[in-house]
Amino acid sequence: MIYIFCAPSGSGKSTMVKHLLTMHPDLFELSVSCTTRAPRGQEVHGKEYYFISVEEFQKRIENNDFIEYEQVYDGLYYGTLKQEIDRIEAAGRQVLFDVDVKGGINLKKILGDKATSIFICPPSIEELRRRLEGRGDTSPEMIEKRLAKAEYELSFKPQFDRIVINDDLTNAFKQLDAIIDTTTK
Repeated sequence: MIYIFCAPSGSGKSTMVKHLLTMHPDLFELSVSCTTRAPRGQEVHGKEYYFISVEEFQKRIENNDFIEYEQVYDGLYYGTLKQEIDRIEAAGRQVLFDVDVKGGINLKKILGDKATSIFICPPSIEELRRRLEGRGDTSPEMIEKRLAKAEYELSFKPQFDRIVINDDLTNAFKQLDAIIDTTTK
């Protein structure tokens, strides 16, 4: 089984994925996406992303190397390499995708029943605002942009196989563990 995780920024998607990787290190592995953006902070090539040039990304598009990709802005691409699925499955692990909502919908369309798509949902837009403001690393203008995008992304929630409401982290982990228990058997 392949698991596709999507959520608006600040909903706890990465926390959910880290939970699974910590609880089941021999069962799951995170697929590393490609991007043409520069690394941020302490990001490492091959760990958080494969950082490649626009030219190399376009060459890989021509070679049909991606299962899905998107040009988010002019010259800014993100994509999922087919070889990532092959690499993880060859290691005997199940693939976890931590992708944006559009990428997740595209992956689900392509992978069909081989994948379970999971949408991590904040309890409310107001709570999402509180979380984003609590981070202390985002300008008020960027918070407003992320909230507007979150409202848009929430409209796609019905297209996902499973929804986890992250109102309380312990409860959200229980919801996620129940999904994994029923889909890995």
